[in-house]
Amino acid sequence: MPTPGADLIAELGFERPVVQAGMAGGVAGGELAGAVSAAGGLGTVGMMGPGAFAAALAQARRRAGGGPVAANLLVPFIRQSHVRACAEAEVALVVLHGGLSRRWVRALRSRGLRVFVTVGTPSQAVRARADGADGLVVQGSEAGGHLVGVESVQVALPRVLEVADGIPVLAAGGVADAGDVKRLLDLGAGAAIAGTRFLLTEESLAHPDYKRRVIEARQTLATELFGFGWPLRHRVVANAATERWCARQPRGPRAARWAARLSAPLGQAVPIEQLGRLAAMQRVGVPVFSPALPLRGMPGEAVDRCALYAGESAVRMHDLVPASLALERLTP
Repeated sequence: MPTPGADLIAELGFERPVVQAGMAGGVAGGELAGAVSAAGGLGTVGMMGPGAFAAALAQARRRAGGGPVAANLLVPFIRQSHVRACAEAEVALVVLHGGLSRRWVRALRSRGLRVFVTVGTPSQAVRARADGADGLVVQGSEAGGHLVGVESVQVALPRVLEVADGIPVLAAGGVADAGDVKRLLDLGAGAAIAGTRFLLTEESLAHPDYKRRVIEARQTLATELFGFGWPLRHRVVANAATERWCARQPRGPRAARWAARLSAPLGQAVPIEQLGRLAAMQRVGVPVFSPALPLRGMPGEAVDRCALYAGESAVRMHDLVPASLALERLTP
């Protein structure tokens, strides 16, 4: 009997059980998402300002050659214009990350869109189902970027599957090669989600020095240092900011963490496209860092004062490749 995940893959029309993570802030644009979808995976456009987001979705659809394209939305920063962009692009799937929100699940589903919600625990999965989610993304603690996962994906996935009640479940965290994907599929995931492997591609819009730091990394760090405006744990590789402020307290200075929590309402009020401006004002010597990340075209010093998101799988990847080759390496 086909699994819910197999049914989903067949219904959406992608061929390989691999989903490219929707890395927000401009990294996963239309070029990357379209290339992944064109090669048989499910490419995902990451959240950015509404105008740029709509343009990236259109670019991804063109490049995908008829393949399905997904979108990723960060709950604290969603605006109605993001919902409209997803609907107008007729995306195959929207993944909500960074919070549980019945409001946005309903808004997206009312436009005829399929909505998955990222969770880290069974209790979050139960709430996401009650909110109307069509499917779940289980994130393990080894994943890069902003974390809702609190335990290894191989522990969290079976626990969430027990309460999923038959809806599709995708799994993210620790995915570097085809063996990792197969292990998650064998545990019951409908498909595996990979982020860092697609960060390290020619189509990714991450700053070249950011990619180099990830390739050279020998470990990652779970911290809260880059939480001003969005106080959520995140996994990064080291740079000057983490070396200055996380050497004694990996989570970051207590004052910085309190400032991040107090700034949460500001983060919800400030449009996501303003994060780049905040990043330009950041200084290594002042422990106030936004969630912004360094993109292609930014000054080189941005790599030391912005978050270098990457998962634990970074230590097993040592090259930069085209997105189609990255997908091939991930396919069991």
